[in-house]
Amino acid sequence: MKYLLTFALLLACGALQADEVTFYRCTDVGGALTVQNMPCPKGMQQTTKVMQAVATPPPAPAPAPAPAPAPAPAPAAVLPLLSAAPHAAPVAAPKPPPALPVVRKALPPLFQCRSRDGQNYLSETADPPGRCMALRVTGLDGNPETGAGEACEIVRDTCTAVEPAQHCATWHQRLLDAGTAPRSATSTQAAQSLQDEHQRLQKLWDSSDCAEPK
Repeated sequence: MKYLLTFALLLACGALQADEVTFYRCTDVGGALTVQNMPCPKGMQQTTKVMQAVATPPPAPAPAPAPAPAPAPAPAAVLPLLSAAPHAAPVAAPKPPPALPVVRKALPPLFQCRSRDGQNYLSETADPPGRCMALRVTGLDGNPETGAGEACEIVRDTCTAVEPAQHCATWHQRLLDAGTAPRSATSTQAAQSLQDEHQRLQKLWDSSDCAEPK
């Protein structure tokens, strides 16, 4: 069996090198047989055998190249996002409501008044309150310096209405005089009272039909 395997190997090797292969059977003095593809050493019995080599099979075809990977799909074109609804037309700002006409009132009537002692002043009433005018008190002997008491007389000033044609001008002059009156006040309380009166007259004037529209 060992010799057969060796012979087969030699046969296979020879078949790969040439079309004809020569085998050498070498037998030593002890009868051991060796098959080889070269001459036997000296002292060994040699026999040869020429055999037709097995045709060399054609080389195996080269493996087919692996298919090229499929090209990656081109990225989808990015389309611009469309708004769900068309742009609404700009809404015009609402117009402001028309200004309400300013209702102006007529100023209270004015009266030119004169006191018992000859002072003139303006009043909004034709019958201003009466004032107490001090009276001279004399003693029993007729001497005023010995009078022991005090007395006064209630007097009322006489007033006449201001003419309609002079109504606005008279009111305006009254307003100007009231604005300067606090400067000549003799006390803080009197100045505050005159200032309050000026503010009252100013409000009446601003809302009146005599004031010029602003």
